[in-house]
Amino acid sequence: MDHMSGHRSGSRVIDAVYFCVVTMTTVGYGDLVPSSDTGKLLASAFAFGGVAVVGTSLSKSADYLVEKQESLVFRAVHANGKHPARELRAMEMNKTWYKLYAAGALLAASVASGTLVLWKGEGMRPVDALYCVCATVTTLGYGDRSFTSSAGRAFAAVWVTVSTVVVALFFLYVAELYAERRQRALARWVLTRRTTNTDLEAADLDGDRRVGAAEFVLYKLKELGKISQEEISEFMEEFDELDADHNGTLSPSDLAVSQPTTA
Repeated sequence: MDHMSGHRSGSRVIDAVYFCVVTMTTVGYGDLVPSSDTGKLLASAFAFGGVAVVGTSLSKSADYLVEKQESLVFRAVHANGKHPARELRAMEMNKTWYKLYAAGALLAASVASGTLVLWKGEGMRPVDALYCVCATVTTLGYGDRSFTSSAGRAFAAVWVTVSTVVVALFFLYVAELYAERRQRALARWVLTRRTTNTDLEAADLDGDRRVGAAEFVLYKLKELGKISQEEISEFMEEFDELDADHNGTLSPSDLAVSQPTTA
């Protein structure tokens, strides 16, 4: 803390942890700032570390949403082969709403606890306490209101970390719910609409005027946006390269000819 300036609480350890947390969570109140070159370089490293953590979290969130959509499509296709009406109704009863409710409850508890501590422990007016909490959990961190006491900053070191994660989870589940609704609407439309002769012509990949199960599934996946014609063409080219005897099927002998092992 010798390289820092600003309001200090009286505990060097708590102030140091508090500074690290508000920096890496990108809250940045500004009540503690680096004053030396060493401190500024260290703060810069922490700032980039925080951005890296946020970026990684967003990437993981995107992967999570994609996996959820793929799972939904798989269940929809599986349901279509058994009891489509019952299975599609069952898909509507998912856990997304419950996760959203849980995240919302945690967010409300986080806002309430932070407001209470700032009001009773830090001596702020209720409106100022709520204002500071909202600026914190959304990582705005204006800096005109912040934690000042040792106990308050010790609480903030944990509370800021938890509350920013809870806010991220809440909006992740909101996005998941929206994406899931759109995907279900598309899946329901694709799986329940009548198949026409035009569909059969489009699904006939080999032009033999007959549509097999594999061709039909590929066509449905194209309609759902899960695979493109370019990707299908690439897979067909790979199949043709592996099909050494050109009989339309793959066998170990085909692989031995098309992919000979080197001694």
